[in-house]
Amino acid sequence: MDAGSLNSFSNLNGQSKWPLQEQLLLRRNSSKENMDRFIPNRSAMDMDYANYMLTEGRKIKEDQTACSPAKEAYRKLLAESLNMNRTRILAFKNKPPTRVEHFPSENSTASVHPSKSTKSRRHIPQSSERTLDAPDLVEDFYLNLLDWGSGNVLAIALGNTVYLWDASDSSTSELVTVDDENGPVTSVNWAPDGRHIAIGLNNSEVQLWDSASNRQLRTLRGGHASRVGSIAWNNHILTTGGMDGLTVNNDVRIRSHIVETYRGHQQEVCGLKWSASGQQLASGGNDNLVHIWDRSVASSNSPTQWLHRLEDHTSAVKALAWCPFQSNLLATGGGGGDRTIKFWNTHTGACLNSVDTGSQVCGLLWSKNERELLSSHGFTNNQLTLWKYPSMVKMAELTGHTSRVLYMAQSPDGCTVASAAGDETLRFWNVFGAPEVTKAAPKANHEPFSQLNRIR
Repeated sequence: MDAGSLNSFSNLNGQSKWPLQEQLLLRRNSSKENMDRFIPNRSAMDMDYANYMLTEGRKIKEDQTACSPAKEAYRKLLAESLNMNRTRILAFKNKPPTRVEHFPSENSTASVHPSKSTKSRRHIPQSSERTLDAPDLVEDFYLNLLDWGSGNVLAIALGNTVYLWDASDSSTSELVTVDDENGPVTSVNWAPDGRHIAIGLNNSEVQLWDSASNRQLRTLRGGHASRVGSIAWNNHILTTGGMDGLTVNNDVRIRSHIVETYRGHQQEVCGLKWSASGQQLASGGNDNLVHIWDRSVASSNSPTQWLHRLEDHTSAVKALAWCPFQSNLLATGGGGGDRTIKFWNTHTGACLNSVDTGSQVCGLLWSKNERELLSSHGFTNNQLTLWKYPSMVKMAELTGHTSRVLYMAQSPDGCTVASAAGDETLRFWNVFGAPEVTKAAPKANHEPFSQLNRIR
């Protein structure tokens, strides 16, 4: 069992009036910034010669008209022999050496390897590009309180309130505040359309909201007996995971919304992720188990049997991520007693690799543009780690949070990652770089509510 909530819900009523405000950090000027711009290079100076030229040299010039040709020739020969024909008396820093190209330029590369194109090494910023305050963020390993929708709006639950932060203009709005007997909010997840959002509550209910009109559409009841800590959309199917160990598929289009119930976990379901195809569902629980469920064998008449039961983790499994470039590859992360990232072939159920990260794995995100994986961690470093796949070589470690990085979400373009931690801050990291320019594909209709005028 992993360490869960480290703070009680008693202080949720005292929420800050100004959440999601940017922190203003004063940067101290380093000593380098206060240096003189030009520093003489004294090793290249000859102070004796300088003094001679300023005093005796003037006299020599005055006497040159009176010197005979023989004496003048002798003086020039003597000056040349003693290296006195110099014009630089005071010398600044020597001329810098010629630049050595460790990475060949485009021209040199083209001449050596005309048929191969080299890719420049991407710069990965080591600090967050923006930090927002997130007061009263519940520090609970088993919850999922952050999500970034396709409409470029970030949703975060702070205590009993769900706030929306629009990334296009950095504006913040309040979506809903639930009553104390129903809260706090325990999970949030955007629908694929980027407009509708599902909100799981501590009282076992799930609310559906239209963010454009700021209107509640319906409340899903009867699926769980306790709090709903994880939510995942699959088109019009909303899957919920509860502390009761149940995983429930809800069809939001119909009145009797419960269409399948998956029973396999003995403790709280804290992680849920659908594959890109929508055929397989991965669920992680506080019982250290990962289940793979297949919709093709689902039945609403009886408890559905899992396709694979993965038992290699030794602690709670919340972090789940389907690979975007290999449909049957699933990455999972274990909690404080496990600390590993494991890779699975979901067709066969085989474990392909296991990497010890050294700390609690709270979240996993695949890059949409590169073969890279980002993990967020708890004790003891509270860092984000970028891995190169499949070698699993560390590319970068991003630090700044002072408590467990419990929640992560990825921007629609795949470039930016938002992380929320127990230190009550929300940080934005430009970790995955710019996306590749590709031809736009025809837009599919993913709106689960597109064929309905209202939901009862």
